[in-house]
Amino acid sequence: MPFDFKKEQRELYRPKTSPSIIEVPPMRFLAVEGAGDPNEESGAYKHAIELLYGVAYTLKMSYKTDHAIGGFYQYVVPPLEGFWWQDGVCGVDYANKSSFNWVSVIRVPEFVGETDFEWALETATAKKRLDFSPVHLVEVDEGLCVQCLHVGPYDDEPTTVAAMHEFAESNGYLTDFSDVRRHHEIYLSDPRKAAPAKLRTIVRHPIRSAFG
Repeated sequence: MPFDFKKEQRELYRPKTSPSIIEVPPMRFLAVEGAGDPNEESGAYKHAIELLYGVAYTLKMSYKTDHAIGGFYQYVVPPLEGFWWQDGVCGVDYANKSSFNWVSVIRVPEFVGETDFEWALETATAKKRLDFSPVHLVEVDEGLCVQCLHVGPYDDEPTTVAAMHEFAESNGYLTDFSDVRRHHEIYLSDPRKAAPAKLRTIVRHPIRSAFG
């Protein structure tokens, strides 16, 4: 059976609908950075997702090519994720989507190195005839966070976020947003297929101890 991060690391991908505190380990991602409303048809965000999946599946299927990745094992491509921020805003303002900055990411196994990534870019470019140069291989170390499973439309997330912050504060933590610690969403549902009321999204925020 292919390795499935969602099943093997349930603490990261199967939180409850009530907030919890988690120490997130360092992880490796494919990433594309951009700005603007993610709902814009044919916009930068939707193009970024196309690029990410193109490289992600090239790496996943590499075992069927002559490119051997050291330590490779078959795996399920993890869900799409996103880090979001707006200039001058702590957290996010859902009513002003045009001002979003974002980094869209898909996790890759730790055996994917820079050489393998460059091979995947070249292979995807030759096959898809698209410019995959916006995709980068990055390391993210989120550290201590509060997280919660949000069920429903993305625009209803503020209620979940408020519960997360209240839970964190009642347990001796403060939010800790910065240039490298941002509002984080993990998309367990495909919005093209699921009704808005049934969308399942993990919301994760960085925190620190209130006592230094």
